[in-house]
Amino acid sequence: MRGSPFVAVRHTVRMVALLGTTALFAGAACPKKPATMKRAQTSTMPDSADQMAFGTRQVLTNKGVSNGELLSDTTYFYDDGTRIEMRRVNGTFYTTLGLKDGVMTAKAATYNTRLQRLEARGDVVIVREDGKRFTSQQLVFDQVRNQFYSDSAFVLNEPKREHSGIGFESDPKLNNFRCLRGCKVIATVQVPTR
Repeated sequence: MRGSPFVAVRHTVRMVALLGTTALFAGAACPKKPATMKRAQTSTMPDSADQMAFGTRQVLTNKGVSNGELLSDTTYFYDDGTRIEMRRVNGTFYTTLGLKDGVMTAKAATYNTRLQRLEARGDVVIVREDGKRFTSQQLVFDQVRNQFYSDSAFVLNEPKREHSGIGFESDPKLNNFRCLRGCKVIATVQVPTR
């Protein structure tokens, strides 16, 4: 019964058992690595963005005059380019004469071209040429009203005093500054001596 199908089946069963035993011993001899799950790679392009750009420069203008420029690491354009979402933002503001007036940095910002409004978020810092330094987690610059405002906590350092509070309104030079609540001012005062 050389060509019997039963002999072939027995031979195959022995080979499978032999291979299974060999694999079992080989697996026991090797150290086991913990099973790791690979995360799915997330897309850097949000589903609803019209366009995405890297290393962008946006010019802020008011009636044809440049008020400043915004540089960003990554920029997303939405709603036919009327809403611009930026990451890692660095902005420079200019006077009406074109002189540098101040620098702003933030983790993210949204610029609405219809409303001409810039909202900066995440570790917002403004350093002005006159020595003032403003920090907050959120800041809005309304070009139409030519005004800064926020409802977040802030600190404004001037050469001789420090303002802090929650929420404010101000002109872009931070001269006409109005704190909304929780206001505190620390100033150096010279006491006359006799």
